[in-house]
Amino acid sequence: MELKEKLVSSFLAFENTVDVDAPVHDIRSQAIKDFEEKGFPTKKEEAWKYTSLNAILKHDYSIFPKEENALEFKDVQKYFLHDLDTYKIVFIDGKYSSHLSETTHDKIDVCLMSSALNHEKYKPIIDNYFNKATPQDGLTSLNTAFSREGAYIYIPKNKLADKPIQVIHFSTGKESTQLLQPRNLIVVEENSHVQIIERHQSLTDNPVLTNSVTEIFADKRSFVDYYKIQNDNENASLIDNTYIKQQAQSVASVHTFAFGGNITRNNLNFYQYGEGIDSILNGVTIIEGKQHVDHNTLVHHTEPNCESHQDYKGIFDEKATGVFNGKIIVNKEAQKTNAFQSNNNILLSDKATINSKPQLEIFADDVKCSHGCTIGQLDDQALFYMRSRGIGEKEARALLMYAFANNVLESVKIPQLKQRINKLIANKLGVNIGFDL
Repeated sequence: MELKEKLVSSFLAFENTVDVDAPVHDIRSQAIKDFEEKGFPTKKEEAWKYTSLNAILKHDYSIFPKEENALEFKDVQKYFLHDLDTYKIVFIDGKYSSHLSETTHDKIDVCLMSSALNHEKYKPIIDNYFNKATPQDGLTSLNTAFSREGAYIYIPKNKLADKPIQVIHFSTGKESTQLLQPRNLIVVEENSHVQIIERHQSLTDNPVLTNSVTEIFADKRSFVDYYKIQNDNENASLIDNTYIKQQAQSVASVHTFAFGGNITRNNLNFYQYGEGIDSILNGVTIIEGKQHVDHNTLVHHTEPNCESHQDYKGIFDEKATGVFNGKIIVNKEAQKTNAFQSNNNILLSDKATINSKPQLEIFADDVKCSHGCTIGQLDDQALFYMRSRGIGEKEARALLMYAFANNVLESVKIPQLKQRINKLIANKLGVNIGFDL
């Protein structure tokens, strides 16, 4: 049985495990119909022209965990920012881990989607926000149909999340193959502030496919600072769908650091509704072997006097493949828009590939919009200069690559996280680059 057919037929079994009288029942039912109609994306679709899912869809994935698996903190400690005080929402094989988590309902809500979807207390937020930012594409509809568990984060008006929030999904490999579909809802009301760090981590060599959906709502004058750390095992694949709706004078930033995994696809969509909005999209990709990372971004400017800034850097070695498909849309009413998009890449091997497709659709006449793309190799003159001053070739190449990605690292506002990413980059470059980590 093909995966699509298995998922559609499994929906009835899923319904037996959830409350069919819950408000989201009709949403789930419509979503499975949408997925049945649209299915998985193929390379025939323009947005998926350079990324094929065929290789990872051929597995007979386990859709529901058969048992609850526990992990000891000492076994997964290295994946946490343990030198930073944070709230933690941790899932093991799609199920919430209470002993690894630290949640709160004190002034802010950092808890579970399963609670929010089924309890009357959360009904106003669910009714107003759940599934309100997502399109009806196949993958998002599939996640919506099976939506049950994930992170629920609610920051009320005029509140500052007193510490960052870590959201971590572990897969143990107790199943020979596994499909995970976490669903996150983040609502940040007026004048409020939150920082979030997200990670998906496989602890096994067994194939794992994660189809994640995150909805973020940033109200007037709010601040959302979001970090995605993607450094998974080589048999783990991730499809990450993130949809952000911003209101007037809000600032939302998403920083994506893609270093590991088999196939990674990041669908990152910003929608601006109001004036004075700033949307920031940064990314660093460093991959090798046969890894594949695809960044697909959209920023939709609908009203005047707003900004967006995209800066993506990629370093590709061996037979790695990168994709950057970035689109900026400026409506006729969105005068005085300032939109910037940059994608710069280094190919370290003749067999590495990058497909870059920056796009501007501008319907306003009083705007500042630009995009740029570069694809090249390390500067031979710079290498010669550094080697002439006693720096070894390997170290010189690493320093140049570090400098290439450094301006994106400067945007990281959590010092402990910046140190962790520095270490990850040093490991990917295979050298001690001599910085204080």
